[in-house]
Amino acid sequence: MSFAGVMGAAFNLNHPAHTVDWHFIHLSVANVVVIGLMFLVFLLAILLPFPGAAGRRAARRNGGAS
Repeated sequence: MSFAGVMGAAFNLNHPAHTVDWHFIHLSVANVVVIGLMFLVFLLAILLPFPGAAGRRAARRNGGAS
């Protein structure tokens, strides 16, 4: 059995798409999930400190000495 045959059995695409309709915007549910995850990652990137930020702050307090 080919890879396409196996994947065809795993995902049944023979049905209407599930969509989110809001006025003139029509998005598939999968796209809404991806957009929501992108917003979540964006907010986390803004709110969480950069790795090593505490070490750089400590270095500035100590006059740049390691």
